[in-house]
Amino acid sequence: MMNNISGFYAYISRLKWIKRWALQRNAHPENVMEHSWEVATIAHALALIRNEYFDGHVDANSIATAALYHDVSEVITGDLPTPIKYHSEPITRAYREVEDVAVNELIRLLPGKLQAAYRECIDEKKHSEINGKIIKAADTLSAYLKCISEVNSGNREFIQAAKLTKERILGYQMDEVDFFMERFVPAYSEPLVDLLRECES
Repeated sequence: MMNNISGFYAYISRLKWIKRWALQRNAHPENVMEHSWEVATIAHALALIRNEYFDGHVDANSIATAALYHDVSEVITGDLPTPIKYHSEPITRAYREVEDVAVNELIRLLPGKLQAAYRECIDEKKHSEINGKIIKAADTLSAYLKCISEVNSGNREFIQAAKLTKERILGYQMDEVDFFMERFVPAYSEPLVDLLRECES
């Protein structure tokens, strides 16, 4: 009977114990599970914005699902901070190889008939170019929101990270990303009472 039991979801549920931003002091600690949810909701929004405002033709639901799993390999690898991950080409290449091994190990935990379907959303090499770009942009937007939350809490550790992350966002030159930055991001700095007033108006 034990041979029929899969540890896949029990394993990835441990993403809530993987902390992000390990190199910096955090006013509000963030884990990979909550980050993944935020990336999924932002990626879904970006896809819908692309379709409704900029004549796009992407599948918002499949993008949201893939975004939900975009960091799932970190349950094995842990979260490697961006400055280290992209410190040099050899480090980046080695980390990509480790990620590939981790993804394959996780997929092998699934029952055989489910593996191909899960690979389509977990393995980023299976994503189309535009889907990958949208998920990456959502990932960066989530990081930026984390940075401004920390800065708004008086944490100067994140001032430079916020600046560099915003530069990366502007560098994407994606209409849907600019739309999100202009229409949604400013509200993240508003207190709850002001957000409630907007709901009532």
